[in-house]
Amino acid sequence: MADIRPDQQRPALGVATTNGAPDALACTAVVGLGYVGLPLCLQFARSGYRVLGLDVDEQKIQHLKCGKSYISHIPADDIATFVEQGVLDASTDFLRVAEASAVIICVPTPLSKHREPDLSYILATGCAIAPHLQPDTLVVLESTTYPGTTDTELLQVLEAGSGMKAGQDFHLAFSPEREDPGNPNSHVGRIPKVVGGLTEQCLERAVEFYSSAVDEVVPVSSCRAAEATKLLENIYRSVNIALVNELKVIYAAMGIDIWEVIEAAQTKPFGYHAFYPGPGLGGHCIPIDPFYLTWKAREYGHRTRFIELAGEINTRMPHRVVGIVGEALNSHQKAINGSRILIVGLAYKPNVGDERESPSFTFLEELTAKGATVDYYDPYVPEIGPTRAHAEWAGKRSIEWIEEQLRTYDVALISTDHDCVDYRQLAEYLPLIVDTRNAMHEIIPDSDQLWQA
Repeated sequence: MADIRPDQQRPALGVATTNGAPDALACTAVVGLGYVGLPLCLQFARSGYRVLGLDVDEQKIQHLKCGKSYISHIPADDIATFVEQGVLDASTDFLRVAEASAVIICVPTPLSKHREPDLSYILATGCAIAPHLQPDTLVVLESTTYPGTTDTELLQVLEAGSGMKAGQDFHLAFSPEREDPGNPNSHVGRIPKVVGGLTEQCLERAVEFYSSAVDEVVPVSSCRAAEATKLLENIYRSVNIALVNELKVIYAAMGIDIWEVIEAAQTKPFGYHAFYPGPGLGGHCIPIDPFYLTWKAREYGHRTRFIELAGEINTRMPHRVVGIVGEALNSHQKAINGSRILIVGLAYKPNVGDERESPSFTFLEELTAKGATVDYYDPYVPEIGPTRAHAEWAGKRSIEWIEEQLRTYDVALISTDHDCVDYRQLAEYLPLIVDTRNAMHEIIPDSDQLWQA
């Protein structure tokens, strides 16, 4: 495919041929090539677009240019094929935004240490792309944020940097990401896409654009409605996980198995959806996104009491687990101080390599601070990479799954239940197991060896 120079006239965005495919010259730029951006790149490439991936991380760019994947659940085959065909390119050069008919922003939206929204990545991206936007370009924010970000903060930096007017000279929209890493049944093209536009014309353009790449597009009345939709989805999960975590503690005190109760409750064919307890929340969404609304609600004189209470409950869970590890060791006449502890699973959820906000970091920090020697095993995270919140653990490597090494630990703490872990061997090699995921219930039920946490 021929490259489009900035001075060339580009095809109208989303103009389709009779078979529904986009014009072969249409270029989509995706800014931020992480767990959201990379799958989007591949989906638009499959849909007939020329795709330009942009990121400030030179290492990611080099991986993509070589046809390699740096995300464990995304195979390299599609990447290599699209790169060889010239369909997918990657760069750190934001001048190339001028080639694109659409620019999708998929950058992090973390919280500050005071639990306030950090929009610096969004605004920095807006400043970087604005000078190179061409007339009629569609800009879509997919990063989760509070209602009003797209049509105020992002709009302002785009207009200031481009000299153009949003809704007139270029189009602006918000469409929340809906990635489910590690779920083999989750596919970008089959997940309904919520879209809200700054104006009616912006919405039409965004709907047309996404319709060429996904099966179903769900238009809503505004960018703010789309932003609020994503927050509702994540708050719903946060609150219900907190509820079942609290019930887990209460039922345990009553001698009732929460897992048995959940299994029985979900036989009801209506009015109930199963949520499961765990050692605490992880990932970039659920522990963070609800507090974007908490922060914004204060501007309108309201408190988000459910959200804040759910946050307190979920934040307490890792500390409770550390306490149970101590009790389990005491039952074997040992203390945390001086014990060797193996954390099984560093990633925040099963069968992925995403360790962002994982409660396993809390276990590493607290158990080490109490005098234990702490290691981890995770085939999806062979080495801890640099993180904003846990930089001190960067470079620490997973142990190898070798009997001689496993037998050196006093206790295993199952934090994440990857399918590939041999839990029967774990039960054979270690004298004590603290299980936060119910991974061992069929292997060593009702045993002094097993502690549920």
